[in-house]
Amino acid sequence: MTTDGLRIAAMTSEHADEVLAIYQLGIDEGQATFETAAPTWVQFDAAKLPAHRHVALDSDGRVLGWTAASAVSDRCAYAGVVEHSVYVHPGARGRGVGLTLLRALIASTEAAGIWTIQSGIFPENIASLALHARAGFRVVGTRERIGRHHGVWRDVVLIERRSPVVT
Repeated sequence: MTTDGLRIAAMTSEHADEVLAIYQLGIDEGQATFETAAPTWVQFDAAKLPAHRHVALDSDGRVLGWTAASAVSDRCAYAGVVEHSVYVHPGARGRGVGLTLLRALIASTEAAGIWTIQSGIFPENIASLALHARAGFRVVGTRERIGRHHGVWRDVVLIERRSPVVT
């Protein structure tokens, strides 16, 4: 898939170093996740669903951002529910990379019969909340003081997108 000079491709091990570097940049900014260090590629690869991992590439093949999803539960009742992440390199923000990635994720999950994509976002991450709203996600609620991040209690806004085509 190509959109406005971006090419969306399946994430593979060939993208590992760039994907994990972008992940670490997001972690270092302090508004993206409770994680304090990016995992190894082996850990990342094992945790993410292969059919729902995408990278946005520039014309030179550099990774500008990525999205990936994980199953939320092994219980059959939740077979159509995934939790996702989307990260964009700081130098590529504001260019539609995140929205293009989310659209690719929505397309792959709907094609697989997944009816809900969900995530948790720190309320201070206004850009991510706005991006997800543009992609059709809604706020479900806020989990207050759900975890500590560098010794500080943090809230998490729960968001979800219910597919209008998978019923």
